[in-house]
Amino acid sequence: MIDLRLLREDPDRVRASQRARGEDVALVDSLLSADERRRSSGVRFDELRAEQKALGKLIPKATGDEKAELLKKAGTLAADVKAADAERDAAAAETQELLGRLSNLVHPDVPVGGEEDFVTLETHGTARDFGAEGFEPKDHLELGQLLGAIDVERGAKVSGSRFYFLTGVGALLELALVNAAIAQATAAGFTPMLTPALVRPQSMAGTGFLGQAAQDVYHLEKDDLYLVGTSEVALAAYHMDEIINADRLPLRYAGFSPCFRREAGSHGKDTRGIFRVHQFDKVEMFSYVTPEESQEEHRRLLEWEKQWLTSLELPFRVIDVASGDLGSSASRKYDCEAWIPTQGKYRELTSTSDCTEYQSRRLQIRVREGKQVRPLATLNGTLCAVPRTIVALLENHQQADGSVRIPEVLRPYLGGRELLEPVSK
Repeated sequence: MIDLRLLREDPDRVRASQRARGEDVALVDSLLSADERRRSSGVRFDELRAEQKALGKLIPKATGDEKAELLKKAGTLAADVKAADAERDAAAAETQELLGRLSNLVHPDVPVGGEEDFVTLETHGTARDFGAEGFEPKDHLELGQLLGAIDVERGAKVSGSRFYFLTGVGALLELALVNAAIAQATAAGFTPMLTPALVRPQSMAGTGFLGQAAQDVYHLEKDDLYLVGTSEVALAAYHMDEIINADRLPLRYAGFSPCFRREAGSHGKDTRGIFRVHQFDKVEMFSYVTPEESQEEHRRLLEWEKQWLTSLELPFRVIDVASGDLGSSASRKYDCEAWIPTQGKYRELTSTSDCTEYQSRRLQIRVREGKQVRPLATLNGTLCAVPRTIVALLENHQQADGSVRIPEVLRPYLGGRELLEPVSK
């Protein structure tokens, strides 16, 4: 959540942010009104409570009619204190509820608009000209079936649509990607983490995933637990309700976990193969830094993502995501999109978001600098979302005979092999 003091001092900035996101601007005024009621009812409660205490000191000293009058007044005052307390609590609860619905402030340099209004910042590598090479590229599903690597038919039989099996070299390729990604992250100073896939409501809400993204989340009602859509949730909540000494920052974690997403609203989109699925594995980078360091850390996370995609020898571009396409927690977000030959376009493979103090305020995570204690900043960055990375690898590194060349960075994790070759039927 944002700082209430900032809201009071510069409400127009918050309104502009909501407008840029395409979200409810009236929420700002509702929140200002609730906050004013919270503060004024708090003042009234304090005044009545002070009067009640003062009266309490007079009663023992009084006698006769005076004492009777004071006792009568004390009874009335007690009712007023109780009512003021209830009013204060109700206003505070409304303020928190409205504050929880308000998205993070959009960074002023973020392009304004919807999904297609991003700005391309960089382009890396060159898409192959398969026509010049003399063959038509196969899509990742056809390649995966030739290699004995992907089985979506049995995935659907066992679990339903958008589920799959990775088999044989497909399973080995996932393990190679995960190990190579963790190795890069570890070399960069990240602490590897295997994180829970089930979290409590306060963890999911604290990271901002029960707002606009709630429809995409799996909830186990009987246990009141949520399946994570990213290990960002567990990594953000790891230090929930803690105060971290400034000399420990930055804290950087690389989490590996299964991820679960309903893919609500994606009916008819990417139904072929494994590009958009309900369950997948992912390596996620997560950083805790001081607020002053968040923008620089954001650039570092992007550089680590670029390093990873370059090591996989994939053509890709970097985009500055537009305001209307940001998650509620993100102040700014960069996506790295890899070229997918059979789709003839770039598709998101990794992303990194600067969440500034938004998540730390919700999760009560603070930094101690001398005598000062204040919220810190959190950032996240996908290093390897496995299925989409496999899609990009198979399609970009395919050969005319249906084999797939393995980038050098993955070869040590695949027994030194240089090719994935079609299996005989």
